Amino acid sequence: MAELRPLGDDLNDAARALAQALRELFEGLGVSVRRYAARRQLDPGTVSRYLNGTRLPPWHMITDLFADVAQHRGTAVTTEAIELVRGLYGSAVGAGSSPKHSVEILERQLADADRVSRRSSVRGDVLGDALLDRTQRIADLETRLNQLEADRVAEQKRADDLAAAHPDVPGLIAERDELQAEVERLGAALREAQAQRAAAEGRCDLLERQLDAVEQAAVAASRPAAPQGMPKILIVDDQPDNLLAMTAVLATLDQELVTVPSGREALKALLAHDDFAVIIMDVQMPEMDGYETCAHIKRRPRTRDVPIIFLTAMGVDSEHSARGYAAGAVDYISKPFDPWALRAKVAVFTSIYLERRTQ
Repeated sequence: MAELRPLGDDLNDAARALAQALRELFEGLGVSVRRYAARRQLDPGTVSRYLNGTRLPPWHMITDLFADVAQHRGTAVTTEAIELVRGLYGSAVGAGSSPKHSVEILERQLADADRVSRRSSVRGDVLGDALLDRTQRIADLETRLNQLEADRVAEQKRADDLAAAHPDVPGLIAERDELQAEVERLGAALREAQAQRAAAEGRCDLLERQLDAVEQAAVAASRPAAPQGMPKILIVDDQPDNLLAMTAVLATLDQELVTVPSGREALKALLAHDDFAVIIMDVQMPEMDGYETCAHIKRRPRTRDVPIIFLTAMGVDSEHSARGYAAGAVDYISKPFDPWALRAKVAVFTSIYLERRTQ
């Protein structure tokens, strides 16, 4: 265990807590850093930096560590332990977020979506070939059956003799029915693969746009600070990755972004500040969801006029959108969102806020 380096001196609290938890898991394996790195085909120096907190590991490396600990102990890691580390990881991501790290996250998501698209495309080609083969076989069988049926209509007696002389007619009909059922199954599978590919391609497009926005945010970070008196934007979401993505998309608007992980924290932020131009809020959050938080905001005279845009992964159907508008929201956007559309909506509400303030 001599290769396990001490914790870094300049770690923030979130990174230190995550690194300590990972070290405790690693020490349960009873192997050196070099040996574990060789086992997982990783660079020993990179593993050491993960374990001393100076570099944030990818989540899949943590899940591999859980699997190795479970195999070594002979018992599965508890759900409570996994959720604890997941929470520490989310805090570390939020505390150490940067444009570079958001690019890494989005590029990893883009690679996953691209892999799904390519697999769906290959699967669609295979299913299409199988479907074409079955359709051709059905056409051949239909031709043979139609010829037999024509003979039956033209000459009943001969048709009876033909039926006796060709006992394979019932077998041909049964084979045709089986092939038709298989064609229906293959057609459904093909449509599913095509839909999955279309969804993956759409997600690729949105992720590429988000990457462009993140890279623009990195350039904007070097610009002078926003002018005094600009209104703020409140972003509410319980997922650190979502907060990071929206921060990157809206960073170039030259406004102060206030991010909070829950509805209760959003209410506290509104008590501390009264110059929010717009609130962007996730719908699905623990304890207090977006609808309940919106209702509290609209009941307060001080904040009732602040526009609220809902973001949700549940889809923009009539039931959810009606509930959002009833709660007091001004717009309802589904995830994954179009970064340019979100920026445009926020810019409109900022302009409205500034016009009202000058009146």
